[in-house]
Amino acid sequence: MSRAFVKEDDAGEPPIIPSRAALPPGTPNYVTPQGLADLRTELEDLEAERTRTDANHDDEANRTRQLSIINSRLNALNQRIASAKPVDPRNQPPDEVRFGATVTLTSLDKAAKVKQRIFQIVGVDEASVEAGKIAFVAPIARAVSGKKPGEIVTLRLGRQEEQVKISRIVYE
Repeated sequence: MSRAFVKEDDAGEPPIIPSRAALPPGTPNYVTPQGLADLRTELEDLEAERTRTDANHDDEANRTRQLSIINSRLNALNQRIASAKPVDPRNQPPDEVRFGATVTLTSLDKAAKVKQRIFQIVGVDEASVEAGKIAFVAPIARAVSGKKPGEIVTLRLGRQEEQVKISRIVYE
């Protein structure tokens, strides 16, 4: 019989499981209350996806592969939720940059392309550059943490350095 008609092992390559956002070893998993709610919503959505995938018996090999991916993602998500340490931004000192702060930085460099940056310091799973949310472990968040309005900070942006002033701190 020709090998063309023999069913090969459908397992093929092991599935690639997307990893969660990096959290340095030994670093607490701080999250805002909204971030924790988002993680729980993600968990509900993933559990619903697993239920739908488990019920679909059209393509057994694909079903098994998808369930493997979903279960791995669920495991990582459950670990992240279990290690979450919620921090309510409203309990932070209003005159100091801390976790949960929305910070406005004003560039002091006349040649700077961006004159003002506004971002919120959040947990690693909440971070989204598009939404203006920076992880608390990011270099820019570390550079401004503990600073007060009016203080000058030097940011290292690639090979460039830029002087910025903390213009505003808001906790929502």
